[in-house]
Amino acid sequence: MFRQVSPIPAKARPASPLRVLIALPGLHRVTRGAEVALEELARNIAVRPDFAVTLIGTGPARANEPYRYLQTRCIRRERFESWPRVPFLRHHFGYEELTFTPGLIRHYRPDDFDVTMTCGYPYINWVLRVGRGSHSPKHVYVTQNGDGMITSHKWEFRHFGCDGLVCTNPEYYDRHRHRWPSALIPNGVNPDVFHPGPRDRRSMGLSAHVPMALMVSALSPSKRVLQGIRCAARVPGLFLVIAGDGELRGQVQDLAGQLLPGRFRLMTVPRSQMPQLYRDADVFLHMSQDEPSSNAYVEALATGLPIVTHDRAVTRWTFEDQAILVNTDDEAAVAAGIKAALAANRPADVEARQELAQRRFAWSSIADRYCEFFESLRSRATT
Repeated sequence: MFRQVSPIPAKARPASPLRVLIALPGLHRVTRGAEVALEELARNIAVRPDFAVTLIGTGPARANEPYRYLQTRCIRRERFESWPRVPFLRHHFGYEELTFTPGLIRHYRPDDFDVTMTCGYPYINWVLRVGRGSHSPKHVYVTQNGDGMITSHKWEFRHFGCDGLVCTNPEYYDRHRHRWPSALIPNGVNPDVFHPGPRDRRSMGLSAHVPMALMVSALSPSKRVLQGIRCAARVPGLFLVIAGDGELRGQVQDLAGQLLPGRFRLMTVPRSQMPQLYRDADVFLHMSQDEPSSNAYVEALATGLPIVTHDRAVTRWTFEDQAILVNTDDEAAVAAGIKAALAANRPADVEARQELAQRRFAWSSIADRYCEFFESLRSRATT
């Protein structure tokens, strides 16, 4: 179950709104997991009269968002995919974050905020914590991208710090709650957007008459997309759609061309089309073995899709009994799981998965937990 953070009684709340800043390079520009989660969270918090939310990202401003948005610049991570990996710049997204930092510094005024939040490390975390004093905003770090930056003691990782840690799964929470003020809060879903409904494969250029598996994933090594292609190839007649992009795109296309000729499609689609893409699928496949808290998990759940993914404590906690959990190192076991999932689409099965998503993962209730955690940090700062 979720850890409940005790809310501040209404009469004890400060009269002024709690001012929250969320910063990440891809905000308003890409629809990756962390960006989707933080934008949804901001949207659900900003409509509350006790909170004022600001986002800093590199995409264009949008009309009718309930939060304040500040746009700056960065060099996209794709430009750095072949650059060397060195301490302080261990991945291509580290380079992107470094180029985001000058604009963040220009826009960031610590006196304007009570709480800052990111899942970017090291540079965003450092900027939001610089010049710490008794009246500095409290900094919250979210484990959207794992907890390696917290557990490692090498080079730049020795300098990690925060005032509050949002752990997106119970493994992280148990690992870190004794060191940092922590809350266990997973990612969420909007059940009004992601829900069962009629198929419309033709609008996506997909065949209406074949069983279809869907993977929604970045094309990076940790997501194990290449292994997913090998597993899908073991299921006769299965069509595999992968929605995502990343540095392995060439390898993905080559392997699928060899193993799934005529039975594969790699797509990038607008966020607005994702609910329909889930509805068009027969089964959702996710091969990552250390996922912090996948948006795609709960989006597939809310759509009623049967799910095949890796068996670990986090997925057992996430899905309860509403997924087929296998050892994703075992290609035969994954293929058998896909076949079983294709037969798990009775109305009662769909309803049970949808109910779990609504009960535990609706963004409105997830935002409640974030607000309570923010209030607890402000209350701690003023006592």
